Amino acid sequence: MAAMATILHLETATTNCSVSIAKDGKMVVLKENNAANYSHSEQLHVFIKEALEEASLLFSALDAVAISKGPGSYTGLRIGVSAAKGLCFSLDLPLISVPTLQSMAHQVNLKPGELVVPVLDARRMEVYSCLYDASYKEVRETRAEIINEDSFVDYISDNKVYVIGSGAEKIRGVLEHPNFIFSESVVPSAKDMIHIAFEKYQSNEFEDVAYFEPYYLKDFVLQQKKKN
Repeated sequence: MAAMATILHLETATTNCSVSIAKDGKMVVLKENNAANYSHSEQLHVFIKEALEEASLLFSALDAVAISKGPGSYTGLRIGVSAAKGLCFSLDLPLISVPTLQSMAHQVNLKPGELVVPVLDARRMEVYSCLYDASYKEVRETRAEIINEDSFVDYISDNKVYVIGSGAEKIRGVLEHPNFIFSESVVPSAKDMIHIAFEKYQSNEFEDVAYFEPYYLKDFVLQQKKKN
């Protein structure tokens, strides 16, 4: 018999502050706000409280906490992981991590042979990217890279390749093959973590709460103001 679970999902890797609760892999409630100025520190705990209230649940009803692990915003990831760890420690719950780009990939309904390339805007000309096939399995590892006209050329054939996320606009003019389909509007959301997190819960794929760190992919660089 499959394990049953009520899981809280936190997505803070980008500007979208997103919280969802799911029971046995089905969403019960979603609270999110995609604000340009990163409101996670103010909104995340409010959204968690409101989500539990809307679902008529107490913290004690939770079976696990799932966190979007990155890559993404350094500050956003820190806020989300700190909240997730705090809940797991205080409630003695297992921690599940979900790759941010993989959950994004689930926003596209793929036909056999088609691919999806989630891309998040990184610093300067770089993007965080990964490739997934129609079953949402990783075809190529996640990278921080500068996209050029030869990027993904080995994966383009007669099938469509969907390029989704905040980095799509940056690279739209570089990838000119007609099979590329771009969508800049896709943002990571806690609703798309649900299927992945439930599968991990059922197979007991949990993180070590004490030692878990976000997947930054690149070192944090403090942007200093130029002196006059």
